[in-house]
Amino acid sequence: MQRDLEKWSETLLGEMLVCSLIGRALYAYPDKAWLQSLLAEDVFSDTPFGAGQTEIDNGMDLLRKWSIENRSGLTQEAFDAVEADYMHLFIGPKKVLAPPWESYYLNKDHILFQVETLQVRNWYRRFGLEAENLYHEPDDHLGIEFSFIAHLAKHGLQAYEAGDSKEYKRMLKAQGEFIRTHPRRWIKAWQQNVEDNARTGFYLGISRLALGVIAALGTILESATEKEAIKKDPVQA
Repeated sequence: MQRDLEKWSETLLGEMLVCSLIGRALYAYPDKAWLQSLLAEDVFSDTPFGAGQTEIDNGMDLLRKWSIENRSGLTQEAFDAVEADYMHLFIGPKKVLAPPWESYYLNKDHILFQVETLQVRNWYRRFGLEAENLYHEPDDHLGIEFSFIAHLAKHGLQAYEAGDSKEYKRMLKAQGEFIRTHPRRWIKAWQQNVEDNARTGFYLGISRLALGVIAALGTILESATEKEAIKKDPVQA
């Protein structure tokens, strides 16, 4: 059972790390120092979660290639390309080519601040969180949703390692339900928009990684809920 504990600890830790990275990459405006830190720390050399999943492997390959191209340091030209791509895909100033908001994809008129926004906001509040730009920006931004998943993974890991079976199960169940009812419903359409319009390997890689992570998590969490992780209570075994 110690082996099971170590496996779940590694899974939750990897999930937390990769979802945090994706969340920041998609939500925060490009920051040269942060991007440079990814290169300096060789972040994309190993896959912390979901190795073997097609989209995850493809995304990591693109991100490794981007890292290799910039291994001598992120030049201003390379940073400008990433910054321009972020604007081009997610902000404008013209048409937003890969809108990162759930409500855009799940209502027929592509209107923001709809029922999906309120549903996601309620999820955050259930776990003591609130969007940074509440009421000024839709809460259902994909970057925020990934950061929320990372938050649940972090608390699930803490509960698991503390032997708190009830809280661990609650966090695991919450992750599965949130992913199934929110990002899993629209991330493929979003990723296709990035696929069609991205100009840098960085955001194309992040988008493929994001798609793969949601697919892998859906499978893992469904299996965990239905089998050993919930029914056999691995924390107490």
